[in-house]
Amino acid sequence: MNHESRMERREKKKKGLKLFSFFIILLFFSALAFSYFWKTKSEEWNKSDKKTIIVIDGGLEFSFVNVAEKTVGEFLAAKKLSLSEGDSVFPNEDVPLFSGTRIFVGRAHEMRVAVDGGEQILHTQAMTVGRALEESGIAMDEDDIVKPSRDTFAESGIKVVITRVQIEEQSVDKLIAFPKKTNEDDKLSWRKMIITQKGEKGIDRLTYRVSKHDGQEVNRKLLKTETIKAPVTEITTQGTYVKVGKTHKGAASWYAFTGTMSAANPWLPIGSYVRVTNVENGKSVIVRINDRGPFVLGRIIDLDKVAFQKIASIGAGVIGVTMEEIIN
Repeated sequence: MNHESRMERREKKKKGLKLFSFFIILLFFSALAFSYFWKTKSEEWNKSDKKTIIVIDGGLEFSFVNVAEKTVGEFLAAKKLSLSEGDSVFPNEDVPLFSGTRIFVGRAHEMRVAVDGGEQILHTQAMTVGRALEESGIAMDEDDIVKPSRDTFAESGIKVVITRVQIEEQSVDKLIAFPKKTNEDDKLSWRKMIITQKGEKGIDRLTYRVSKHDGQEVNRKLLKTETIKAPVTEITTQGTYVKVGKTHKGAASWYAFTGTMSAANPWLPIGSYVRVTNVENGKSVIVRINDRGPFVLGRIIDLDKVAFQKIASIGAGVIGVTMEEIIN
């Protein structure tokens, strides 16, 4: 029993030595691994203090190495990358820097805008005129005229003119002349003319589409016409009853005197009236005697040119007529 116990103790001792040796070896290699890890991390930490930063400024790309600044703002200040009115930077200036950080700097350009009687200066990064105007907050209507056009490239120094366009409808009332109608009454004296129905003007309402540029009218288009009040026809009754006295036959000539419905006669009273009828065609005219003549054998009346034309051609010269004295 004692012999077996000593053998067991020897075996246990050998196993313990092996385990101890293994532990020592494991500890040694762990120390080496930790040393390598520490050295690697130290190098990374040292490198993290010297960063590489990429800057895209106005579309151009620049690389900066060994950057020690900790934030975007500190970096911009150190590199004297100043921002003017309208410029932008991304990410924000208080954002921390890490190696490989990309900083975007947007540069604004100047644009002059003439609008509403004044001029504004815009600093914008917009690519087109229309976009720049939208971003500026200038109130715009789709009918307003923009020169150069809204899709024009908004290059630096460009001048834009905005013409305000107002579109409105306007209504105007216009008087309509009344028509006239004449009736004849053979029971009424030829000297009398009676208005049997008074004429009244009508009213048309005209609606226009009016375009104004900066308050000044530049175009007017008629949209519709509506009759608000129809005109009333004026009706006149003209008497045609002629009472005649003596009748004379002879020749009639013409001359240019007063240009009225008048004539010359050697003996009838001045101011009296006669009806003269062309015996060839039956056409008649009533004239007032206002002159003396003609003093030619066979001629009984000299008609004013306008009266002669009513019953014959001027080229006829002299025509045969009957002349009736009018007594009413």
